[in-house]
Amino acid sequence: MSEEAIVAQADHMVAAGADIIDVGGESTRPFAEPVPIEEECRRVIPAILAIRKRHTIPISIDTTKAEVARKALEAGANIVNDISALRFDPKMAAVVRDYGTSVIMMHMKGTPADMQVKPVYNDIIAEIKAFFRERIEWAVSQGISRNKVILDPGIGFGKTVTHNLSILKHLHEYQSLGCPILVGHSRKSFIGKILDLEADERDIGSAALSAICVARGASILRVHDVAKTVQAVRLTEAVLNAP
Repeated sequence: MSEEAIVAQADHMVAAGADIIDVGGESTRPFAEPVPIEEECRRVIPAILAIRKRHTIPISIDTTKAEVARKALEAGANIVNDISALRFDPKMAAVVRDYGTSVIMMHMKGTPADMQVKPVYNDIIAEIKAFFRERIEWAVSQGISRNKVILDPGIGFGKTVTHNLSILKHLHEYQSLGCPILVGHSRKSFIGKILDLEADERDIGSAALSAICVARGASILRVHDVAKTVQAVRLTEAVLNAP
């Protein structure tokens, strides 16, 4: 995308009510191939600089690479969104610690290249909770403040349709860990499988799930259609806060 297109998209998201803009330069879809550090930086750093020139909105950098995260933070990003939960790059924890940034740690079974090859769990809710406990303790041992940790159960990352639905149904159970919960469900393939819809037709279903996520305790939603999500969240909060 050109700088003009990036800024236009950021303008649209901010006007629609976004609280954070997530920037990434490497696909994490199932079977995606990794991108070299230099290419990932080429994709994300100009985008972050362009957005930061125009907006003060927090920016998260979606990467598993410490060098990309460091350069992104220097360019104006505020949050590290690491789908590996600080596991893929041994230097990532130090970057998060040294910059004092918040970090989103996601659960993923395997890697994007193999995560959807027959994922199996004995008890998916308990296993993800145990994974989060271990990752939180490890992050704290590396000097990262616990109050900087955000947890993402990883909808679609090494999960079947049934796994995803179970996570959403029991999302509130992760609140006991004491960290904000982020859910990235928007336009995911499990919505398409249930409703028989292509990706660009899944925004209503995504908004419906956004309402469920908020009701189940999610603090942050990673979505494509900000406006529909804002409406769903406002109505959900109105119901939850009603006398």
